[in-house]
Amino acid sequence: MTSQITIGVLGVGRIGRMHVRHLQQFVPQARVLAVADIVEEAARQVAAQYNVPHAYGDPRYVLERNDIDAVFICTSTDTHATLIEQAAQTGKHIFCEKPLDLDVDRIRRVLTVVQDAGVKLQVGFQRRFDPSFRRARDLVAQGNIGTPHIVRITSRDPEPPPLEYIKVSGGIFLDMTIHDFDMSRFLLDDEPEEVYATGSVLVDPAIGQAGDLDTALITLRFRKGTLVTIDNSRRAVYGYDQRVEVFGSEGMVVVGNRMPDQVVLADGEGLHTAKPVYFFIERYTEAYIEEARAFVQAVVEDTPPPVTGRDGLIPVIMGHAAWQSYRQHAPVRIALEEGMREG
Repeated sequence: MTSQITIGVLGVGRIGRMHVRHLQQFVPQARVLAVADIVEEAARQVAAQYNVPHAYGDPRYVLERNDIDAVFICTSTDTHATLIEQAAQTGKHIFCEKPLDLDVDRIRRVLTVVQDAGVKLQVGFQRRFDPSFRRARDLVAQGNIGTPHIVRITSRDPEPPPLEYIKVSGGIFLDMTIHDFDMSRFLLDDEPEEVYATGSVLVDPAIGQAGDLDTALITLRFRKGTLVTIDNSRRAVYGYDQRVEVFGSEGMVVVGNRMPDQVVLADGEGLHTAKPVYFFIERYTEAYIEEARAFVQAVVEDTPPPVTGRDGLIPVIMGHAAWQSYRQHAPVRIALEEGMREG
């Protein structure tokens, strides 16, 4: 057991830069030793800003270093699987942003490589580490609301991502809803067995022209009978809308939006409050820090990571099933064991 681990961060765009900052400033058991990005100047800027000794324009230089214990993979989705395999083969523990890949079979092969290498893999579903969602999950697990009957999850972005990103994202169910699929499993500690998904293009016609949806409703049935509804929109004009409700035989637990303040102004026009925080990095700052701490702790203490490779696989299976349901206009069985491709 070691008291500190050295880390390389691969990809220093918005998410990668954030992880470097959090690891350097809030995780004393971690030291970022190197960063890499295909835009080498970006890597050098981040290294200089956060006192990282080494910066590269190619991730293989980080993977080849024997003095790095673990890597954070924050590159584009199409590179995740290859980088995970390369990191595992060099004996490095791995944190990877979602999704591990867009292809179920590819993910399964990656997980086999990780298992054979004997390294740890944690997937970046940061919402599990939000204190309110974790508290809700604990209350459900402790039986405070009895048997869960209905879960309602709302997830709406303040604005769509760039169109070029949408074209390679795998679509709304594999890019956006994937977090909600994971949250449903997290809240219920159960597995889904059926999905029905429908959607529209109501925000931007260009999103539809790219083959995607920007508005969606999804219904899930879980093995214990619980019903889950998820609603997604790519644009909520009032800010980042993230809410959860779990209704059970003995009560209900609700998680509302995070506000920048709790001030309510009452005047002749009515009651006025602040809008929800604007975007995901603001909303989940604390959660991102906690997930980084959890990964480092798992490596230092040689314990299983709290979000496993299987946790990364199942929401991708659910996403493909949702696409199949949308295209067939019918419920689809979620085949967790054998996996599935889009129909």
